[in-house]
Amino acid sequence: MKIRSQIGMVLNLDKCIGCHTCSITCKNVWTSREGMEYAWFNNVESKPGVGYPHNWEDQKQWRGGWERSADGNIKPRIGGKLKILSKIFANPDMPQIDDYYEPFDFDYQNLHTAKQFEHQPTARPRSLVTGKRMEKIEGSANWEEILGGEFSKRSRDYNFEAVQKKMYGEYENTFMMYLPRLCEHCLNPTCAAACPSGAIYKREEDGIVLIDQDKCRGWRMCISGCPYKKIYFNWKSGKSEKCIFCYPRIEAGQPTVCSETCVGRIRYLGVLLYDADRIKEVASTESEQDLYKEQLSIFLDPFDPAVIAQARADGV
Repeated sequence: MKIRSQIGMVLNLDKCIGCHTCSITCKNVWTSREGMEYAWFNNVESKPGVGYPHNWEDQKQWRGGWERSADGNIKPRIGGKLKILSKIFANPDMPQIDDYYEPFDFDYQNLHTAKQFEHQPTARPRSLVTGKRMEKIEGSANWEEILGGEFSKRSRDYNFEAVQKKMYGEYENTFMMYLPRLCEHCLNPTCAAACPSGAIYKREEDGIVLIDQDKCRGWRMCISGCPYKKIYFNWKSGKSEKCIFCYPRIEAGQPTVCSETCVGRIRYLGVLLYDADRIKEVASTESEQDLYKEQLSIFLDPFDPAVIAQARADGV
């Protein structure tokens, strides 16, 4: 038994009101800079819906996460080392900017400099990619109607692929929910396994997954490998970036920005202890339906004397 600690976050979805305060504060702190205009380390999606990037849950399309082979071993769904290397210069499994959205700002300067006219001047949207005026805004990190749009769009949600549309398309069966999303800081991160440069690592002291910006070469295999599509390419720096779980705040004993600013107080932070020696065993579970139960078994009782003794021996 090898004990490691993981800073975990639990989100009470029943309390989320979809105000996006967590998204805005995270955006202002971490991604409000050139090259990351389209990136949201934290976003809140309205479900049912296709999400951000589009259909991110469909691993048949994006090939993220792990897959179990016939011999019981697991490997990245995107492929092994040789297959990953073959895709370095042409990766068909990577989302493009149109799968996210074209980032935009508004021409506020026009409000100050416009000449006197009969009508009040307006601040029209401009693309942060081309710098040109946009006639129509096509999307953002959450572009789903709150049950106000046509059913044909909501029905494209990947979670309902095997469900008859009549079952949830009728008015009396209609429902919606908000889904806050951020990097999961996985116990066995596929992004780290898929990175040809070895730039992604998981900190032993708190389980936070980080990208070494000095080692990253911008191959972007991590983006394909991540099943949640929560790694983004900074086109300005040529590096991949992701949620760092506000580790400077964690190290200072403070909560993450998204947790502290959450209006509904839905986020709970704490330390979990788990047996790192069982990661491969649990991840290789044959039935997907048993994965959740098996993952729970990997977490340890922090009040167990044997766990306490082993944790001290492992330097936790």
